[in-house]
Amino acid sequence: MPGTLRTRVLVYTWALLAVGCGPAPEQWEESFHEQPTAVPTRSAHEEAPLPAGGLEVAPVRGRDEERPRPLAPLFQPGFHQSLRWSHSTGAVTFRLRVPVGRAGQRVRLAFRSGDGELVLRKATVAKAGPDGSLASTPVTVTFSGASGFSVGKRVRVVSDPVPFAVGFRDELAVSFEVQGALAVSAIMALPGGYVRSGAYASVQGPLGGTPWEKAVGLMTVDVEGPPSRAFVAVGDSITEGYISDHDDTRRAWPSLAEAQLGVPIVNAGVSGQGFYDALMNLDQEVLQLQGVTDCIVLLGTNDLSSLGTSALQGRMNTLISRLRPLCRPWVSTLLPKEKANHGDYNVVKTQRLEMNAWIRATFPHVIDLEAVTRQPDNVHLFLDGLEVDGIHPSDEGHRVMAAEVVRVLREAGIQPEEGVQPQP
Repeated sequence: MPGTLRTRVLVYTWALLAVGCGPAPEQWEESFHEQPTAVPTRSAHEEAPLPAGGLEVAPVRGRDEERPRPLAPLFQPGFHQSLRWSHSTGAVTFRLRVPVGRAGQRVRLAFRSGDGELVLRKATVAKAGPDGSLASTPVTVTFSGASGFSVGKRVRVVSDPVPFAVGFRDELAVSFEVQGALAVSAIMALPGGYVRSGAYASVQGPLGGTPWEKAVGLMTVDVEGPPSRAFVAVGDSITEGYISDHDDTRRAWPSLAEAQLGVPIVNAGVSGQGFYDALMNLDQEVLQLQGVTDCIVLLGTNDLSSLGTSALQGRMNTLISRLRPLCRPWVSTLLPKEKANHGDYNVVKTQRLEMNAWIRATFPHVIDLEAVTRQPDNVHLFLDGLEVDGIHPSDEGHRVMAAEVVRVLREAGIQPEEGVQPQP
């Protein structure tokens, strides 16, 4: 409010009510650094010149009534998988057990086709029960008002908003009747799913059929709730959650950190990828996400034997510059690497150390995961028990990484979503 107008209103109000009155508290709304989809900041009141006949003054409100109104609900991701590969099938029903890291009253599902045409005839969402059953009545999902869709290869289709209340870390049963080519993960990211020939998306009991563990077709679950910080983790198999023969996105460091921090950290890791693949697929796998505020980048391990240090740094800079319009980037140092599957291991060791020194000196927001996973007397070796093959973290390695991510983000002031109780 301009100073002169504020003075007139205050004096006029004092004269009418004969009470002391100070300026109303300023409304506070949290905004997130470089987040284009955040709700625009609004002033506490719409200002207008005083009417010619004077200002009609309402009764003075109590302090509780003067508090800022909550921001409008916003769709932000609660689950995500990049789904780089393709799986073709006849007419089947998939039922996936999907963990969701955000609370809200409505959801929105995004599906992705694989390397060919895809027909989705029906989809439902419910709370997940045991053995492929549903713990709540299935709710039908629509797409521009229709029950399904038909698309060509590598197309992402987003559903209409679905009224469906979810809590932080709930597990949903997403069932869909499909035929054709679906995008799919490389690893067994989602144990607890099933596939069965035929149309069974609305069956409330156990689906039957065959256990299915890969993330397939379903790419993203957005949840509408109060605006909060929302993270996406960009990386390779270390981030996607490859461990050995018991992969599970719930045991990967992004999911573990999400549970402890109380804010969504969805997973855009892709096994085997380096900077080139990440940059080539960034638009489809990361930049299409809406409501993201922060990105955590742990990438470069797969490039150490094929690119020089200057090229590695150039591609990291390119990746960060492309992410900045979407999110605030947090960059992790590269984990110890006890061997090289390709190339000269001495080159790998030298360039990893050079990259880590450069990351620490270059980026304002660094998560030093090497520091908490390396042996104190040998920077190239993991602490005992933190790796499975000299390259990939073990379950305990993921827990150590998640704890460090949580420590750094809490020190930076990241708080849980409103009403969310973080989990140990």
